[in-house]
Amino acid sequence: MPIATVNPATGETVATYDALDDRDIERRVATARSTFEHYRTVPLDERARLLRAAADLLDHDRDEIAKTMTTEMGKPVAQARAEAAKCAKAMRWYADRAPALLADEHPAEADVKDSGAVRARVVYRPLGVVLAVMPWNFPLWQVVRFAAPALMAGNVGLLKHASNVPQTALYLEDLFGRAGFFDGCFQTLLIGSRAVEGVLRDPRVAAATLTGSEPAGRAVASVAGDEVKKTVLELGGSDPFVVMPSADVDRAARTAVTARVQNNGQSCIAAKRFIVHEDVFAAFAERFTAGMRALKIGDPLEESTDVGPLSTERGRGDLEELVDDAVEAGATVLCGGQRPDGFRDGWYYEPTVLADVTPDMRIHHEEAFGPVATLYRVADLDEAVALANDSPFGLSSNVWTRDDTETDRFTRDLEAGGVFFNGMTASHPAFPFGGVKRSGYGRELSGHGMHEFCNITTVWQGA
Repeated sequence: MPIATVNPATGETVATYDALDDRDIERRVATARSTFEHYRTVPLDERARLLRAAADLLDHDRDEIAKTMTTEMGKPVAQARAEAAKCAKAMRWYADRAPALLADEHPAEADVKDSGAVRARVVYRPLGVVLAVMPWNFPLWQVVRFAAPALMAGNVGLLKHASNVPQTALYLEDLFGRAGFFDGCFQTLLIGSRAVEGVLRDPRVAAATLTGSEPAGRAVASVAGDEVKKTVLELGGSDPFVVMPSADVDRAARTAVTARVQNNGQSCIAAKRFIVHEDVFAAFAERFTAGMRALKIGDPLEESTDVGPLSTERGRGDLEELVDDAVEAGATVLCGGQRPDGFRDGWYYEPTVLADVTPDMRIHHEEAFGPVATLYRVADLDEAVALANDSPFGLSSNVWTRDDTETDRFTRDLEAGGVFFNGMTASHPAFPFGGVKRSGYGRELSGHGMHEFCNITTVWQGA
């Protein structure tokens, strides 16, 4: 895949870039390693000052970088601005809280004595150079939620971003440089996917984090496993959105529309499978379908646009194949199901709701990465849980109920890294983020995410 900015609203190639050659890669990896030896000793308050400076710069650049993201991958520009603001917030969150999150831990005095030590503690030390392989759908946020905690912990980063967002990738390197981070603390590698293995196998690279597709995750995990290197993987998701009889159906339906089409439906944590109790199925289906049908499709740079184009022509083709397969197998199209009229250029697809979906349809088990929802009717809580778990993925989940007993059951039984009640899944720096099953392993964000790339070290001292 060429490294290029191709505007998905028009299909126009805006800019192209040459991939780094072997000498350039070597130079950057060497710089990263040598920088780490110094940066890891920088006091926490200085790291925090640098990260706050980066947040200030990002706030200043918000409108411009939002336009860049929208031009590169098609998200509505208002959502792009919100993404930039969220990144600045996360930087400040880690700058403020890192001293507490990285503070030494002191075991109970009785346990220290029982071990034969005079004193003992647990300290958090950085691992070193971390390779981040990141996707295009949240081109700032996916990177910052790794970079902010990693840099605060004393690590340095190498970014291999998706090849269709090179301008955003280069902006990130420039941002950290302008903030005052040492040369080599955060570098962008403009390389293709085939070059990732060589970087990951380099002994100077200590670990890797990847957000992306399941095949990409398997490839990186395989190489990292062979090299015995730590990895964190956040892969696909097909999140359930369960609505029970006690729910506020109107609010659930309104939220469901946003939960499905955020980022033009191209989000791993977007709700994709809508599982509704038969007592409220008709009311929810009517309101949800009407909301999806009312969305404005248009130029993502226009403020009034709700849904822009998919990021790539291939992505739209994959989505069309899933919908066509379901329809041919008997699914009912309640709205959408085709390319919208009036958009001769660009990779647009209508917000779509499919009912009567069955397990023999591909879309039942595969992730629909675009504004397509599947709607299911269930008779009771047990059937809802079974259907929600009938997926190879387990990233997050959404449940609408005001019954405390049901809340306990869903919390206990849903196979997912998060359970969000009476709201939609969202990431926040205070809460760990990640999944189970084929959605990956490890956690990002919160103290858990920061500690993923720390050497958690026992310090034991005898007499």
